[in-house]
Amino acid sequence: MEKSCKVRHYFPGGNTTRGFFSYYDYILPQEEATRIICLKGGPGVGKSTYMKRLGTAMEEKGFEVEYMHCSSDPHSLDGVVFPQIKVALIDGTAPHVVDPKNPGAVDEIIHLGDYWNEEGIRKNRKQILLVNKVVGKLFARAYRYLKAAKPVYDDMATIHDEALDHSGVYIEAEKVINKHLKKHKASNKPGYVRKLFASAITPKGLVNYLETVIGGNETIYRVIGEPGTQTSKLLELVKESAISKGFDVEAFYCPIDPANKLEHLVIKKLGVAFITTNDFHNIDVVDAECIDMNKYLNYAIIDQYFDVLQYDFKVYSELLDSAIRTIHDAKKSHDYMETLYIPHMDFDKVKEAGVVMLERIMAYAEEFDFDDMIL
Repeated sequence: MEKSCKVRHYFPGGNTTRGFFSYYDYILPQEEATRIICLKGGPGVGKSTYMKRLGTAMEEKGFEVEYMHCSSDPHSLDGVVFPQIKVALIDGTAPHVVDPKNPGAVDEIIHLGDYWNEEGIRKNRKQILLVNKVVGKLFARAYRYLKAAKPVYDDMATIHDEALDHSGVYIEAEKVINKHLKKHKASNKPGYVRKLFASAITPKGLVNYLETVIGGNETIYRVIGEPGTQTSKLLELVKESAISKGFDVEAFYCPIDPANKLEHLVIKKLGVAFITTNDFHNIDVVDAECIDMNKYLNYAIIDQYFDVLQYDFKVYSELLDSAIRTIHDAKKSHDYMETLYIPHMDFDKVKEAGVVMLERIMAYAEEFDFDDMIL
């Protein structure tokens, strides 16, 4: 049975081995949306604060809220979603440019640049252009480090794959499917797959919001496995079974292979969640069921590669640390660029605009029936 978790935190995009990788199109599908607001404006104009205030106000009114965090500054928001009324506000500026796809009918632009002093900002033109170039170069370097880490990760995965009894992935998937999905019939309408990130490579290191991702689910599985032990394939098998039975799922991907490596899976209507735990993200979950893919490894083979695996892990970790330090440097430069905008903003007017937006959101909420909600 589906249970409610009032507040959840995600990353809609990430710093990955493929550069900045976006799942912004999955924040709220156009076909389902009541309204999508694309926020525009420069750094430091108050987009994140604007969304945080709206999120807090909606929490206080009893609504579920999804906070979409920025992978380059996890304290900053790139979006906020009110899933019960299908309304989202999204930061539509680079590197995740979002523009209306069905203007007026579904989405629109709100430009916080309407509240800045253009003359004041133009005086900082040379500095803004310079700092923008610096930030771009730093992110390019960070992405080169991450790209270099991928083949090292793949080498570790190849060794474990050689040592793996591949029947294990099918054995474990079958157990889960038989327990939760076998009794449900195939659906003429496949379930929807919503793709996001639960963790990110950030200026503060590796950050995850797994506790809020799995919150509200009655059954939680911890999937344990070294690189190459087919943990992603296991989750893919469960995911495909769920959507074939008409269940919507939330699929959370790994920044090391953001298009392909499924790391966490939530089937809300079944109240079931799966989290992959390893050296880079691990949380304690009371009463979680464990699926240990490492038990299918032949350690006699692993031992032959002991020195190689130690070396690979060291190099991989160093490259990851170098990327994090470089992203941190990029954030410092971005923070400086914000100071070139902040003095030239009328934040009182931004706050007033937020009050008007809250009234609009509540008007959208009136289109829905919430008998059991505190409004």
